[in-house]
Amino acid sequence: MDQLPKRSANYVPLSPVGFLPRANAVYGDRASVIYGRVRFTWRQTYQRCRRLASTLLSLGVRRGDVISVLAPNVPAMYEMHFAVPMAGAVLNTINTRLDAGAVATILRHSGAKLFFVDYDYVRLASDALRLLAADGTPAVPLVADIDDIDSPTGARLGELEYEALVAHGDPDAELPPLEDEWDAVTLNYTSGTTSAPKGVVYSHRGAYLSTTSLLLQWGVTTESVYLWTLPMFHCNGWTFTWGMAARGGVNVCIRDARPADIYRTIARHRVTHMCCAPVVFSILLEGDGATRQLETPVHVLTGGAPPPAALLERVERIGFKWDRLPLPRRARLKARQGVSVLSLADADVKNADTMVSVPRDGKTVGEIVLRGNGVMKGYLNNPEANDNAFRGGWFLTGDVGVVHQDGYIEIKDRSKDVIISGGENICSKEVEEVLFRHPAVADAAVVAMPHPAGARRPALLSYPGTTLPNSARTTCSRSARSAWRASWFPRRWRSSERYLGTRSEKG
Repeated sequence: MDQLPKRSANYVPLSPVGFLPRANAVYGDRASVIYGRVRFTWRQTYQRCRRLASTLLSLGVRRGDVISVLAPNVPAMYEMHFAVPMAGAVLNTINTRLDAGAVATILRHSGAKLFFVDYDYVRLASDALRLLAADGTPAVPLVADIDDIDSPTGARLGELEYEALVAHGDPDAELPPLEDEWDAVTLNYTSGTTSAPKGVVYSHRGAYLSTTSLLLQWGVTTESVYLWTLPMFHCNGWTFTWGMAARGGVNVCIRDARPADIYRTIARHRVTHMCCAPVVFSILLEGDGATRQLETPVHVLTGGAPPPAALLERVERIGFKWDRLPLPRRARLKARQGVSVLSLADADVKNADTMVSVPRDGKTVGEIVLRGNGVMKGYLNNPEANDNAFRGGWFLTGDVGVVHQDGYIEIKDRSKDVIISGGENICSKEVEEVLFRHPAVADAAVVAMPHPAGARRPALLSYPGTTLPNSARTTCSRSARSAWRASWFPRRWRSSERYLGTRSEKG
């Protein structure tokens, strides 16, 4: 059997880009992307992506070149998840919430050859490019503008324009074949809240297997209508950018994830699926959100920060669905995150010093570790970070958690968010969980504050600010004291008039 070689007939490198040609062939006349009054079919999306890929090649883009994008969830952002790797290049989607310094750092570190900028972010991009020029960066990227395809504004920063590049391309041009499924398909950057952003390199193989894994586990079908509330810059929309092409479903894009826009879009297009960070649920409960009732259920996948069970219960009553377990247990299980996905060979919780697995008792805390095809290739040009992240055949996530008897892994905190107080480790998520039980608290974040004794003590930030009455604060305090040990009780309380953002922004 060893004499049977790989052949082009029986071995093709795995890539999520291959989902698009199939969508063109199988679902060609079905809707692919909806944005305002703009509506594309899968055949049109395929043609547009091929056109853009051919234009990128004519501009001198070659295998391994990085193309950066600063844009919200608009059709151009979706199309570049296919067009850029079709040209053999690597897609770098930049977090639109970063400041100019962070954007400049990413452009410099990635060596981006081309920089696509949505009209809403012209000022941010301009400031970042100015910083690059000021520090003498040898190769400032060529800039291409993305105007609003539904309502053009005419805003310009660069000499190139997205729709013109698409129109100029040849849909029948020969595109370079993928040589190796281990080639990079995307480059994403960490938030950089505690250090410089790190470039996370993802392979075609990893992206393909992660995509198919999530589709199988979440039950997305050809009839699914997916609402883009999760930013596509966030881990490439958790691979659903490619996944919706694999299933031939519909992508509904919205520029801003405001509550009114979300509810209106769900009703208008009969949305069936969406992904989001837990903070979006807090936003959806604003105003009359808590009393709404969706006409049809919307299946939701959430990730990132561990969602409080109380928050999950509130949004489920509106019509957002998780699975078929009874409501309270369903919320508790989702708050525990779950078991490893199919694209991972294994997930575990280990003592970071000894790399020995912790007991399955739901109490012993360790670091969550992973291994499998869904893990990144590594950090770009950062051997020290790679040595720290990959150890003993595992990828160390930086999350701390526990394993329950049923095998569910519960994320307790990010290791950097654990508050060490007098030799005791306090998980900020557990303190936040108690506060979320009070109906007057829409969002809460617990951080460490200095203490005269040299240790650190929890401090609480809560939202909303002035609308949280003293009586509610007293009730929260009473509930908290019964749930926490004395050392866990926040020594300082602060309110905010705005949402506190994702838990990764605590630092």
